[in-house]
Amino acid sequence: MSVDKSNLRHVILSEYMQFAEGQKAAEDVQVAGSFDKVVISGMGGSALPANVLRMYINEQLSLHKGYMRLPVFQNRHYKLPTEAYENALSIFCSHSGNTEETIASFEEALENDLLCIGVSSGGVIEQMCADRGIPHVKLPMPFDNFQPRMATGHFVSAIFRVLTNTGMLPDASENMREAAELLEKDIPQLEDQGRELATKLEGKTPIVYASTRFKPLAMIWKIKMNENAKVPAFWNVFPELNHNEFVGFTNPQAAFHMIMLRNHDDDPRNLKRFEITAQIMRDKGIEVDIIDIPTDGPILYRMFYMLALGDWASYHLALIYGIDPTPVDMVEDFKALLK
Repeated sequence: MSVDKSNLRHVILSEYMQFAEGQKAAEDVQVAGSFDKVVISGMGGSALPANVLRMYINEQLSLHKGYMRLPVFQNRHYKLPTEAYENALSIFCSHSGNTEETIASFEEALENDLLCIGVSSGGVIEQMCADRGIPHVKLPMPFDNFQPRMATGHFVSAIFRVLTNTGMLPDASENMREAAELLEKDIPQLEDQGRELATKLEGKTPIVYASTRFKPLAMIWKIKMNENAKVPAFWNVFPELNHNEFVGFTNPQAAFHMIMLRNHDDDPRNLKRFEITAQIMRDKGIEVDIIDIPTDGPILYRMFYMLALGDWASYHLALIYGIDPTPVDMVEDFKALLK
């Protein structure tokens, strides 16, 4: 009998569908007001989309003339950052709608009449929006135990659509459609690669590295290892890691396995760091896998291709350990203690 009681495998296989579903959820959501920056409040899986969205926005705007740069700031706290008070649109993301830090930040925004919207599948966030006439994007909830960390495509496409509706961003519907078609074909084929990587990770602590440009991928891979496989994991970026964290492996204190996510269009000096760092780590007895990010296709496809591979690796590592990859019991127990 499979330990995958909530069928996370099906969720991974269906990830490509989230772009269309997220856009549809936000197709009629309008924001009445002007702004020149975005502040996204969220925690856990509801915070991950902000990292991906910021990179995607920067990449998309570089392809379109006539659109100003749109800075995206993140808030992972009970209080809003200074940027939220500087002609910003505040977006409050909580998949459940009940995240206490996000609710507290939302209350602060309402008290100060800040321009804002809510994004959730329901909960307190939806009710707060209804009570105050605030725009709200209601995200799909495929089933009761659906986890926020698996809804990145929903969040990214929905928020992008809202910003498109305001005229701040170019329409990306065709870009998302193309990415979805490629992912529909590739995600099933990635499972074997993810399974193979999981066998290498058994009994090891994963460490995930990427270049600064693709740092959201390294961070999300780390989080999926935590929440799907229920193991400690860590992440960092080149070239910064060579100035500090790297030195810690002079005297490694555990069994590690390094995963380096490499983009070949990176600065050649950074690419050299991947190779030299990998060789030094191998000389220390640390296993290293360098995985190349696809060079073809829309940037959204390239990003979610790598996220799907991380999903497969963490999913199969959970199965190796005999663990149901979906629940996060420690988080739920902790929340109960907070109450």
